[in-house]
Amino acid sequence: MDAHTDHLPNAFTYATARAAGLSDRRLRALVEAEALDHFGLGVYRKTQAPVGDLDLIEVALRAPDATLCLVTALSQQDLTDAIPQGIDVALPRSRRAPKVGAPVHWHRFDEETFVLGRALVPVDQGLSIGRYTPERCIVDAFRLRHHLGEAVAIEALRRWLRRPGSTPSQLLSLAQHFPKGEPALLQALRVLL
Repeated sequence: MDAHTDHLPNAFTYATARAAGLSDRRLRALVEAEALDHFGLGVYRKTQAPVGDLDLIEVALRAPDATLCLVTALSQQDLTDAIPQGIDVALPRSRRAPKVGAPVHWHRFDEETFVLGRALVPVDQGLSIGRYTPERCIVDAFRLRHHLGEAVAIEALRRWLRRPGSTPSQLLSLAQHFPKGEPALLQALRVLL
């Protein structure tokens, strides 16, 4: 491809390309030669890279602490049949949402609880994005049920309870950190168990 891009990951930002010594002219030439795809805002990807979700790649590159949440995370973990209208992404409240071309719905979560139940999932070579665990997704669905709807929260809980190894005490332990969701979750568990 190009001596300057060989050591770069499959996807990278404009700033990373410049730091690697690629000039604007060389970047344009690589895009025109179809060696690189320019997608999103200031994001590039090698055309010979394996197929990947370009929207998630863009979000992961532009906001390293981004975390998939709510309907997006519930859907990915087979806890709902609801189809997300866009990509639900959480950021700490103090973090400004970057401009992206992907259809993202940004959500601001409290810094103290932001990392609870957060795990990394790969989206490209050497690139991951955060995603909340099934338990955290359920707690969020209950605490934000006015936004998602009660039915989505109940459906997620039912599906989770049917899974082998699901432990309601573990779910309630996590819910203690979220006073707005804990009472509704506890009530739903009493009905379903």
